[in-house]
Amino acid sequence: MCSIIGFCGEGGDHTKIKRALEKTKQRGPDATKSIDFGAGILGFNRLSIMGLSSAGMQPFVYGEKQTLIPRAETDDNNMNIPENSEIILVCNGEVYGFRPLKEELIQKGYRFNSGSDCEILPALYKEYGTDMFAMLDAEFALILYDVKTGEYIAARDPIGIRPLYYGQTADGTYVFASEPQNLLEMVDRVMPFPPGHYFKDGKFIQYRDMSHVTKKHGGDIDTVCKEIHDRLIAGVKKRLDSDASVGFLLSGGLDSSLVCGIAAQMSDKPLETWAIGMDIDAIDLKYAKEVADYIHSDHHEVIISKDDVLNALETVIKLLATYDITTIRASMGMYLVCKAIHEQTDTRVILTGEISDEIFGYKYTDFAPNAEAFQKEAEKRIREIHMYDVLRADRCISVNSLEARVPFGDLAFVDYCMAIDPELKMNKYGKGKYLLRHAFEQDNLIPDSILWREKAAFSDAVGHSLKDDLAEYAESVYTDEEFEEGVKKYTHARPFTKESLLYRDIFEKYYPGQSEMVTDFWMPNKEWEGCNVNDPSARVLSNYGESGK
Repeated sequence: MCSIIGFCGEGGDHTKIKRALEKTKQRGPDATKSIDFGAGILGFNRLSIMGLSSAGMQPFVYGEKQTLIPRAETDDNNMNIPENSEIILVCNGEVYGFRPLKEELIQKGYRFNSGSDCEILPALYKEYGTDMFAMLDAEFALILYDVKTGEYIAARDPIGIRPLYYGQTADGTYVFASEPQNLLEMVDRVMPFPPGHYFKDGKFIQYRDMSHVTKKHGGDIDTVCKEIHDRLIAGVKKRLDSDASVGFLLSGGLDSSLVCGIAAQMSDKPLETWAIGMDIDAIDLKYAKEVADYIHSDHHEVIISKDDVLNALETVIKLLATYDITTIRASMGMYLVCKAIHEQTDTRVILTGEISDEIFGYKYTDFAPNAEAFQKEAEKRIREIHMYDVLRADRCISVNSLEARVPFGDLAFVDYCMAIDPELKMNKYGKGKYLLRHAFEQDNLIPDSILWREKAAFSDAVGHSLKDDLAEYAESVYTDEEFEEGVKKYTHARPFTKESLLYRDIFEKYYPGQSEMVTDFWMPNKEWEGCNVNDPSARVLSNYGESGK
């Protein structure tokens, strides 16, 4: 991961911008640079992944001679960028398949200084303008200044895997940054940049909507499963391309196990896999080890205690910038395992299994009354996932100076799977996510017992006691009377349990008055029979069954 910031107007305080950028130094600990060019300020913290030399450092300053201007000519305090400058750009991103694009641009006369994938972006903008965003197969957030027109452009990938937030100063100047904490001292209201949009001339313009399906895919179940199979394999393969070392989160559940199984088949050396569990009732550790033994990975286990969880709670809420219950619960284990990876290895890239649930269904979608309702729910979850599971993966991984890559978020994969007839995706098979399981039934990439294992919520799978310990702690913080009074402080996303009040109070300590960064609590669809519950955990649903064993 990297972090970016952009003050998009004159009169910015460079010292203040540098201080704001420093707050997310952990996202990019390798190097920091900011440029004050009079018409604005762009800054960048770098985590080196592709093109590890200093030539790949940003901000990129692009000249009219179709080449990047060397960094030495753009001094940190230089108010006057070189006269031949055309584009200044910062990007936190990974551009997949950038080499063919780079070669195409070279044929057009462009020249590049490094092996960085993001270095092609200024040239792409010169060639295609804002049409470039729909062309990209990438996870990205960028800010660009067009020197000749005086325009600022900002954009974010269609799912929102890379974070970007924005706000306006008192005089109306837009400020963009990777995390809310970068912006708090400059703007009154911080909001997430909408995924699949670009910003230009004060407007947010949608260039791609991953939740919108215009035509359902036909074909029988085997035809559909073949597409699922091939597209997921392609999504994993492109995410193994890295100049820095790669590791894998392995929970022992279906999604992360498939990612690891696919990657292991492609690798000529053992994968580095990591699992985490509570010290007394971890569910996933045994399943993760079963997969690790099967794929012959170099496997690591991280064991945590109740004290570890409670001691990390406030840190996790601060880094997440959310009060959402299920996001916080699931982040406890992810944050602590990534902390161990950062402290014990030189790994820089982590592959993880997010986004599968939103596409293929979760335990609560078994209660969908019909295919239309199932589809609408999937569309809603994909639109909002940047505020929940994707946010969790980004923050827990990036705060530990690692880069998250999400194969299930591959654009071609999501695009196809969202257009599968929901009648096929509904659980009519006695097993959730049947299509995904069936797609890999013949590959023998992971044990059959894992391929057909029931879904377990990550926070439960780390250990049932994790959720219970958090709820118990919240009970100890508030009396019933204090809870009743405490929830009255909030009108938006009002807390409804002592646990949710605890999280909201901690959130407000660091992000006062910013609750609208998150739409609401992630909860099952309460309109469906069987889903009118008061806790987001699948454990409270009647169909949880064997999931917690």
